[in-house]
Amino acid sequence: MHAYRTHNCSQLQKSDVGSSVRLSGWIHRKRDHGGVLFVDLRDHYGMTQIVVDEDSPALQVLDGLRVESVVTIDGEVKARSEGTVNANLPTGEIEVYARAVSVQSSANELPLPVAGEQEYPEDIRLKYRFVDLRRETMHANIMLRSQVISSLRRRMQDQGFFEFQTPILGASSPEGARDYLVPSRLHPGRFYALPQAPQMFKQLLMVAGFDRYFQIAPCFRDEDLRADRSPEFYQLDFEMSFVTQEDVFQAIEPVLAGVFDEFSGDKTVTPAGEFPRIPYAEAMLKYGSDKPDLRNPLIISDVTHHFEKSGFGLFEKIVGGGGRVRVIPAPDTHEKSRKFFDEMNDWARREGFAGLGYVTRKGGEFGGPIAKNHGAEEMAKLYDELGLGPNDGLFFAAGKEKEAAKLAGAARTRVGELLELIEQGCFKFCWIVDFPMFEYDEEQKKVDFSHNPFSMPQGEMEALETKDPLDILAWQYDIVCNGYELSSGAIRNHRPDIMYKAFELAGYSREDVDANFSGMIEAFKLGAPPHGGSAPGIDRIVMLLADEPNIREVIAFPLNQRAQDLMMGAPSPVSQRQLRDVHVRLVEQKKPAAKDVDAVVAPDAG
Repeated sequence: MHAYRTHNCSQLQKSDVGSSVRLSGWIHRKRDHGGVLFVDLRDHYGMTQIVVDEDSPALQVLDGLRVESVVTIDGEVKARSEGTVNANLPTGEIEVYARAVSVQSSANELPLPVAGEQEYPEDIRLKYRFVDLRRETMHANIMLRSQVISSLRRRMQDQGFFEFQTPILGASSPEGARDYLVPSRLHPGRFYALPQAPQMFKQLLMVAGFDRYFQIAPCFRDEDLRADRSPEFYQLDFEMSFVTQEDVFQAIEPVLAGVFDEFSGDKTVTPAGEFPRIPYAEAMLKYGSDKPDLRNPLIISDVTHHFEKSGFGLFEKIVGGGGRVRVIPAPDTHEKSRKFFDEMNDWARREGFAGLGYVTRKGGEFGGPIAKNHGAEEMAKLYDELGLGPNDGLFFAAGKEKEAAKLAGAARTRVGELLELIEQGCFKFCWIVDFPMFEYDEEQKKVDFSHNPFSMPQGEMEALETKDPLDILAWQYDIVCNGYELSSGAIRNHRPDIMYKAFELAGYSREDVDANFSGMIEAFKLGAPPHGGSAPGIDRIVMLLADEPNIREVIAFPLNQRAQDLMMGAPSPVSQRQLRDVHVRLVEQKKPAAKDVDAVVAPDAG
């Protein structure tokens, strides 16, 4: 017999009754029924009920152990009586009567419970992550992650992609988020950077002629954390040669739709080949976001022209100053009290906006200050244009275009949630396309890249030479699912002449490009194919499939919101010898003087 087990804890069936078996696992739960002890024994695969009666020498040992102790049980498989069968367990028709027990490891008092999965503070869960991962939901999430990655890898290979690995230690880039830096021992004063993405390397693989690349790539970005972002994350990175934007879409849609179909249970998924393509400008107008949740049926409209000359002076002033007025419908809110609308306005102010105007309508009668000042007749025209009914309310977001769009988008989500309009049981994908190549930086008072500087501009050199830079669109695209951006991608700018010109429009000299992107620009001068790709985020894919609100719930060993590993104590101090080895000297941070502390912490004190 094997030293630890003849079966795992999910294998034994009614056909095994009468067999002598050996099982090993953790004591999940114990129940003392007066002389008979019931133990739920758990391993990676499942659970088996162990019965220990007063005739068994194992009783005293098991009775004295805490839950989560690791034991090996020798015993006989017996059938459960009809009334005690557990249909929810694969082993629910049997139980094992223990004859002997070996203690592999006894557990001390637990820092958090495993059975029952009660809510527990995140700092405790992360400090004792190895215990937290024993809980059923966490264990299932990490197994789902493994299965999703295996499925993605298989589907990419079936599409003719080849898996290659790119360096982890690379050069720092002036673009993008902050790098995680690694000091060099052999080259004093110089640093490696952990990759924010394998962007340049995967493009260089296309220049090298490999045609179709993919990788389950680790990426690192030293940026502020939020629920759907982690400083260390993984993405399905891929790149293709001799392709158009449409070719990229046709390659990745079956992969993503297939994975979501495979793991979504009974939820519906947008079929491959049917992902809607929404231009960026349209997304910002209709949804107030470039990552719209299409489960929300509410559509934002621009009604600026209704307030160019209006009795409502505030909106007329905003419009006269070049601002916009956007509206979000609130259908069938005639039975909502005034408090509902006022609380939406309060919510907008808490979110940092000036406020959210509104109009109520009950049985065709308008209410609220905007309707009173704008006039019932003009409000009726606006409602008719929008196709709204006699019992629909309306929220107003006014201000500069970007501010109005941002508030309208947030309010659309809020109204959809409060009115329970968000469609459940589905994954709705879309592409956001036609991103602007450039934007105007108000702080620096100059044109700069709006997103990815290495995207091919639509119209190529002709567009760069003849168009207003703010009117140029890029061959750039995002994949969005249920309001989450899963991926950004682009058809790349593979022509040195076009790249120099694009950077020139953003205020960078030829020397700047040669200095900062020498590897890529030199490679392109030696023959580069047209190419493009994308990189869907694996953590966010699993988060959606697991229906978890926080990305840390689908990562085995995540950092907390302050980018700390509470379990391993990272980041940690290192010795002076280690610092000398890499030629680094720490500069002690000066503490502000007492009066400065007062000025910073409590400027209004007294």
